[in-house]
Amino acid sequence: MPERTLILVKHARPEILPELPPNRWRLSDEGRRDCAALAKRLREYAPSVIVSSEEPKAIETARIVAERMDVNRCVHHNLHEHDRTGAPFGTEAEFRLSARKFFRNPETLVWGNETAAQARDRFTGAIDAVLQQYRESNVVVVTHGTVISLFIAQHSDIEGYELWLELGLASFCVLSLPEFELRNTIRSATQSPPLAL
Repeated sequence: MPERTLILVKHARPEILPELPPNRWRLSDEGRRDCAALAKRLREYAPSVIVSSEEPKAIETARIVAERMDVNRCVHHNLHEHDRTGAPFGTEAEFRLSARKFFRNPETLVWGNETAAQARDRFTGAIDAVLQQYRESNVVVVTHGTVISLFIAQHSDIEGYELWLELGLASFCVLSLPEFELRNTIRSATQSPPLAL
């Protein structure tokens, strides 16, 4: 029997609108175009469903990919990004510093409205519910970089902050089921895979 897989996808590139909270951003034109490459890369895993968080950029990524792959899709609660509502936007350097503190102090509220442990546990519960619903399938979940990194760090010896830094927009991680062993990380779905020598 072939190994089942869970593919955790970080959404495609959004249009950054500082006047709106990130959980309301939609995809940019570039992000929508990148979904074609993402669909092509995901096809080899033959998922039977694409599940997304409730955030617009994840829903839109999932919709475009599902249409290109002719696969069913749905939205599931609690797959959203770490709750940073009200946190200052800041510079990229400030954002990375906040993220590093967040990953390295999982039980302490240092950024936004959830600790790393709370975000990880909420996301893990949602993943468990999705996998209970689709017991026989390969499943794609379109979600967000922080919660993906927290989840994978929980099931491997990978440091969450380092993985978070590596994941580009429209990237994905492939995990075996049921043990959640990391099989592959595609840091950018738009980059061609390396040629076999």
